[in-house]
Amino acid sequence: MARRRTLKPEEVAIWQAVAQTATPMHKPAVKHSVGPIQNMPPKFRVQPQITPKPRFIVPTSFRLGEKSGLMPTIKLKPRLQESLCQAPLQMDKKNFGRMTKGKIAPEAQLDLHGMTVAEAHPSLQRFIVQAHNNGLRLVLVVTGKGKQGPDIGPIPQNHGILRHQVPQWLRMAPIAAVVLQTAQAHARHGGAGAYYVYLRRR
Repeated sequence: MARRRTLKPEEVAIWQAVAQTATPMHKPAVKHSVGPIQNMPPKFRVQPQITPKPRFIVPTSFRLGEKSGLMPTIKLKPRLQESLCQAPLQMDKKNFGRMTKGKIAPEAQLDLHGMTVAEAHPSLQRFIVQAHNNGLRLVLVVTGKGKQGPDIGPIPQNHGILRHQVPQWLRMAPIAAVVLQTAQAHARHGGAGAYYVYLRRR
């Protein structure tokens, strides 16, 4: 194997003169300053992470009112009548059918018309407790359908505060322990503006 020899000064001068006349095929690499990170071993170097740019997909054709198929399904809160119908049946099925058809006359009635929420809640509690103490089984609570205000928003508004609060109050202590079943009244007893409340035996 031939040994490499050191170029003489006149040979280095000739090589540099020839190199200046030649056209480089590639651009010269940019030399970076050697810092403390470059001097570190490869296993300790932290490679920079490149975050990909987000891609925005613009629909090619879309008309107002067209179904896009990308909107999530929104489940609305069930209506008051639906929630009452879905409640489990606690009383006798035959008596429940006769009650909802208006064939059983209520033994007492409470009318909450014109009352505020603060007045109606204790009145309902007193009425239910007294009716149960007197041994009554079926009572009627009249709330009214409520006045429907202007619907100015995208979310439907419930009208009739007492109409929606009474079923909630009947599930709360202390009267929940004596209430066996709640159902919307028949048309002859007030319809959607009244409730049948079937009480437990003493």
